[in-house]
Amino acid sequence: MRYHNFAEVPLYKAFEFIEPGPVILLVTSEDGKPNIMTLSWSVLIDFDPIIGCVLSPGDYSYEILRKTKECVLAIPAADIIEKAVQIGNCSGEDTDKFQKFALSPLKASHVKAPLIKECLVNIECIVTDIIDKYGLFVMEGVKAWIDKDKSEKRTFHANGDGTFVIDGEIKNLKHLMTKWQQFT
Repeated sequence: MRYHNFAEVPLYKAFEFIEPGPVILLVTSEDGKPNIMTLSWSVLIDFDPIIGCVLSPGDYSYEILRKTKECVLAIPAADIIEKAVQIGNCSGEDTDKFQKFALSPLKASHVKAPLIKECLVNIECIVTDIIDKYGLFVMEGVKAWIDKDKSEKRTFHANGDGTFVIDGEIKNLKHLMTKWQQFT
């Protein structure tokens, strides 16, 4: 069936149109062994920040995050996009991803999981709730870091089909945000 110029899209592909924020590297640590997983299913729930991330029970990081209830959400810039995608293709169960992908762990201040030096932003998080039905981990950011000297500041987003969008032009419309001045 067609409506106007609209063509039907299979419902299982609908998520591709609302794929969330930037690709994230979720860093956990258990018994001094850090692990990284690539994650693109996240949502900002509140400005505090409260962040929701969806993990599959089949992911090695899932049980570690359930157990430790803490992590680092490292946001890579476009300069390491290929590494970020490749990190998602192997398991931390049998791979030291920091070593394999030549990434540098830095000691965090509030959680045991390390920051990733090569990432633009690192947010230390504590898990405050887990909604098992959806694999949704709700986290509160407790400390955030940005590499102000990093030359590449563009993040990237998964389209959900193996393609990615790299952030581009920034349009400044702060003058139109009359109701939300505290955020400009």
